[in-house]
Amino acid sequence: MRFLLLCLTALGSFGALFFIAKLAGHKQIAQLDFFDYITGISIGSIAAEMATELEEPWKPLTAMVIYGGVTLLLSIVTNKFPRSRKYISGTPTILMDHGKLYYENLKKAKLDLSEFMVMCRQQGYFDLTNIQTAVFEYNGKLTILPVSSQRPATPKDMNLAPEQELLFTELIMDGRILEDNLKRMGLDLTWLNKQLEQRHIHSPKEVFLALCDRNLKFVLYEKGGSKS
Repeated sequence: MRFLLLCLTALGSFGALFFIAKLAGHKQIAQLDFFDYITGISIGSIAAEMATELEEPWKPLTAMVIYGGVTLLLSIVTNKFPRSRKYISGTPTILMDHGKLYYENLKKAKLDLSEFMVMCRQQGYFDLTNIQTAVFEYNGKLTILPVSSQRPATPKDMNLAPEQELLFTELIMDGRILEDNLKRMGLDLTWLNKQLEQRHIHSPKEVFLALCDRNLKFVLYEKGGSKS
């Protein structure tokens, strides 16, 4: 009986954690700021406690709901009142601009020079003279604007006008035709089979992945590893 209760509380803890994470949104994973980091750790710890709490599992569950609710509330507040973001999430800090390093801003960001150099190297900047501006974002990431002579050349620089690339849609994945995607693209099985025949593919099961964009550019990867 006790083992069954343990399984039920563990499943309940997982379900509550999953629900709160979905409610909080992908920001919890993609862009952790200081507050997200704290709440993420706290909710995870409470969920682990709930998983083994057999006597009064409602207590850690209540704490999880409160933490999740506060996180959601602050997200709503920052969206409704953008000016509040600097008090809750913080503001970006300029660490370097026009070849000048700002010691006070580095100190404010709790970074020393060695850490700053590491973050620059991680983005491919081994020579600080190639950096026009370096900004330490509120989520702990460093954003770098290179000097104009060091940035990659663009088609506009060379007076070129390449055709706009479009998003690709999956039509076949691991041998299975995605009929909903096919219909969404305004295509049918006859068109798809014709594309396969042109590439000497006898069955969709031979296809690992097939993609198509709005210009009907068709790309196919066979299970053997070849591309056509």
